[in-house]
Amino acid sequence: MGSVTPFPLPPARHGGSRPSQTGFERDELNRILDLYGRMVAAGHWRDYAMNFEKDFASFSAFRRTAENPDYRIEKRPALRNKQGMWALYNESGMILKRGQELGPVLAPIERRLLKIVGE
Repeated sequence: MGSVTPFPLPPARHGGSRPSQTGFERDELNRILDLYGRMVAAGHWRDYAMNFEKDFASFSAFRRTAENPDYRIEKRPALRNKQGMWALYNESGMILKRGQELGPVLAPIERRLLKIVGE
């Protein structure tokens, strides 16, 4: 039979066990994917991508696969005590909203969804 190779753990830095990448918590991801699903149902979004790096995690929503993302939601825990760890970027990369909580940062997309559904 084969041998089992242990999964490598990231080395602890400065006495703490800091993760090697930033990710979304389950409730955060549920909220983002719920909004994504409603935008897909409205016919506005068709694809998404997630990126998990050391310093940030991002969720990008696309109208079509071969485009720039329509919106990008980014989580940067290092900015938690400064300007807020959540940021919403538009297609050109401009920050539309920044904050400590995910809900208010998603509000511009929620308002846009209400306009799309109301039409």
